[in-house]
Amino acid sequence: MKLSLRTNYLLYIVAVHAALIFLIFKWLQENKVLFIVSEVLVLVSAGIAIQIYQAFGQPSQFISAGIEAIKEKDFTIKFVPTGNREVDGLIDVYNLMIDQLRQERTKQMEQQFFLEKLIEASPIATLIFDFDRRIASANPKATALLQQTNEQLQGRLLSEIDHPLLNQLTEFNDPETRTLKGNGIETYRVQRSHFMDRGFRRDFMLIEELTSEILESEKKAYSKVIRMMAHEVNNSIGAINSILNVTKTYVDAPEQQDVNHALQIAIERNDRLNLFMRRFADVVRLPQPQKVPTDLTEMARNVGRLMQPQADAKGVTLQYELPADTIQVPVDPAQMEQVLVNVIKNALEACTPGQLVEVVVDRTHLVVRDTGQPISPNLEANLFNPFFSTKPDGQGIGLTLTRDILVNHGFPFSLKTNPDGWTEFTIVW
Repeated sequence: MKLSLRTNYLLYIVAVHAALIFLIFKWLQENKVLFIVSEVLVLVSAGIAIQIYQAFGQPSQFISAGIEAIKEKDFTIKFVPTGNREVDGLIDVYNLMIDQLRQERTKQMEQQFFLEKLIEASPIATLIFDFDRRIASANPKATALLQQTNEQLQGRLLSEIDHPLLNQLTEFNDPETRTLKGNGIETYRVQRSHFMDRGFRRDFMLIEELTSEILESEKKAYSKVIRMMAHEVNNSIGAINSILNVTKTYVDAPEQQDVNHALQIAIERNDRLNLFMRRFADVVRLPQPQKVPTDLTEMARNVGRLMQPQADAKGVTLQYELPADTIQVPVDPAQMEQVLVNVIKNALEACTPGQLVEVVVDRTHLVVRDTGQPISPNLEANLFNPFFSTKPDGQGIGLTLTRDILVNHGFPFSLKTNPDGWTEFTIVW
């Protein structure tokens, strides 16, 4: 067993003085004066040795106390000078080191606190993973997006969370950035990267919603085109119809009936073209909603009565699941009626005779669901793109207008086909 330096020194001093005492007793016991003087000198030497031992032990005590303080991460302990030049030099070095450690730790804690607050307040959903790529933490934006609490998300893999957006990220590697769509018009930019933590890799993911920016840029683009088209078409149609009406007055004779009929067809076709352009222009000129408390139960019932003849003509069952009491929601009645007409009309058109369309209303949302033709995954991401249509004669205006009305109302919505075969258009308020 290896002894410490202090123990070795103490044993050495004890051994030397014991030998001196023995020799003095053996050689000078007959000369009492020399014996007494020698014993006094030995005692003085022992006292000096103890002082030296204590002086040697002081730095060790300071070092031990400093090590314990550092182990406990207590950087507030500092030593005062003792008057011993060597010991004071050691104390100065220790105090300087403690000051630097305390400053670095304070700076690190402040930076950590700032980073946590920044992530918490960030408008970008942030997921931070542990070393096993399980979710370690999620900021409030992420919990709101995924509709789960931080505690529910912690310790889970992305593949274990059933969410339409995360289901598209099962094979998402870093560093990579993707643009993904949700069930409605939501568009997200997802970036995954990593950082080093104590020498090991940890991942994080940023999910930024781009919906408002994309909608704004889309609207600016198609508004300019539609205004230009409407201006040119309206100017041309007005002039052409004027010429055609004047021409009709000169070909009113019975023998000119074929020419007269052709002119009337041309005028009617121009009027339909004018109506066609007005429908496009209505999307651009959509006013901001004038919200008033409205009974959506009664509104759904009235729109259903309006659409019932169309359902009967197709042999489709149109039924309702409405609450007995009223549900008052601040909406623009005219615009919301237009939304319901468009959505129910699309549901009826997707059905064949014998199939079913249901309108469900409760205190939090409205659902129009049908058993008609399902939406294919390839079309799902494009449904709410401006003027996109799967119908041969469709203009893609209905869903574009519906989208803009619901966005202006601030109502989240989605359109998807569920695994059970029902296609649902859901509006949440």
